[in-house]
Amino acid sequence: MEEQKQAKQRILSGIQPTGVFTLGNYMGAIVNWEQMQEDYDCAYFIADLHSLTVRQEPAELRKHTIEAFALLLACGIDPEKSLVFVQSHVHTHAEMGWVLCCSALMGELGRMTQFKDKSAKHADNINAGLFTYPVLMAGDILLYQADYVPVGQDQRQHLEFTRDLAERFNHFYGNVFKIPDGYYPKAGAKVMSLQDPTSKMSKSDPNPNSFISILDDRPVILNKFKRAVTDSEAEIVYREGKDGINNLITIYSVMTGKSIPEVEKEFEGQGYGTFKMAVGESVADRLQPIRDEFNRLVGEKKYLEELMAVGADRAYRISRRTLEKAKKKVGLLLP
Repeated sequence: MEEQKQAKQRILSGIQPTGVFTLGNYMGAIVNWEQMQEDYDCAYFIADLHSLTVRQEPAELRKHTIEAFALLLACGIDPEKSLVFVQSHVHTHAEMGWVLCCSALMGELGRMTQFKDKSAKHADNINAGLFTYPVLMAGDILLYQADYVPVGQDQRQHLEFTRDLAERFNHFYGNVFKIPDGYYPKAGAKVMSLQDPTSKMSKSDPNPNSFISILDDRPVILNKFKRAVTDSEAEIVYREGKDGINNLITIYSVMTGKSIPEVEKEFEGQGYGTFKMAVGESVADRLQPIRDEFNRLVGEKKYLEELMAVGADRAYRISRRTLEKAKKKVGLLLP
């Protein structure tokens, strides 16, 4: 695969095996991945090593990793077109993380917004991995000489850190790493809570009506949209101050492929109830085949494990070249 696709630019993206992918994950990232694999040399991985910064139930983590892998396939990622693998199955990631840790600075890691936020949420477990995981993330990207990395607003700081770290390493040791750019989707990059549309949709929200899981069934999806917070204006237009309606219009736009002006025209003069049900139906229709395929795949564990092994082997062959070059540059003796 790697030899055949060098004419295409490479995109790399990872997603943690958190157990629940939300509509926000889907619209902000995964919905774009299927199309990207037609245009780019794509590498997608399950970032299970990153998940260890928060205490995990081992059996649950293993289950969620397999489910996350299956869900990527169900969402349209084709292992024949894209590189798909589990991060911990490729030991070059951990090795590169250590090499790069020795070029990362304490001060820049301490300024990471997510480190501050997660430290506040998990004050009883502010571990070294939580502090250094941006370095592991940088290694994930740089190992594959990625041209682009799809990033949301909350990951831009980490991409800038990756670029700075790569430039610093190249400056001291010679040219090893390609400097990656961000890939920013045009629509659906940020999906808000259905109950508090000023906040990002999150699976950690204590109110289950605030988010849609990719695996929610149709009645659940429709009920959650029926309860979605709107406003008292009864006008379906996208404008400042209408956070709830703006969120629903964005979701419907991405689900149907219609522009925001087209959505406004379609529902001109109609009530919020009708609009909310239409949004719910569009989401349920889009997610139904994903849920069906996921349910089929998770019942074929051996098949999934075979695909993981193939992906890990491909990932190792690609990433090993970069790792060995970096190790030589810093003076390590290769076996």
